[in-house]
Amino acid sequence: MASDDAIALDGFLDEETVPGDLHGSTARFRLTVSPTDERTDEMILPCTVDDPATAHVVIHDLVPGDKLRVTGYLRLPRTPDEPMWLVVTTITVLETAPQLTDPAALSTAAVERYGPYVCWFDAEDSGEIPVWTEAGAWVGTAPDPDALSELIEAFEQRQATGSE
Repeated sequence: MASDDAIALDGFLDEETVPGDLHGSTARFRLTVSPTDERTDEMILPCTVDDPATAHVVIHDLVPGDKLRVTGYLRLPRTPDEPMWLVVTTITVLETAPQLTDPAALSTAAVERYGPYVCWFDAEDSGEIPVWTEAGAWVGTAPDPDALSELIEAFEQRQATGSE
């Protein structure tokens, strides 16, 4: 393939990466790509890495929540039973996932990303969900997961009108 056929995508690693073979010389992962702030524009793209050095990095260094820029070649299905995937040639970590410092919190808490927003879910907390932008700007607190979209939409409207 010609080098001008390559595409570059930014997205988040939402799940653990997995080896593509028994030796770990290839790797697979799913990238969540969200080009706009609309959830309907979000897609999950299966990715493969065939270079052993890059596969080692993917398997051992990347963690869920990392924001990545991947470059590669899109493989479209030729029959209805074939999957679509991106054959990744380069990976750049744009932002590392937030790190929890309290190991006990790992069992009861989770960090989730919604496009450019980061939410903290803590099962032992009051149930409220604090939300920030990925740049660290405070968005607010949602009383439950169903209210997240309303909170984010209200924040975006305040930002658009300059009222914050």
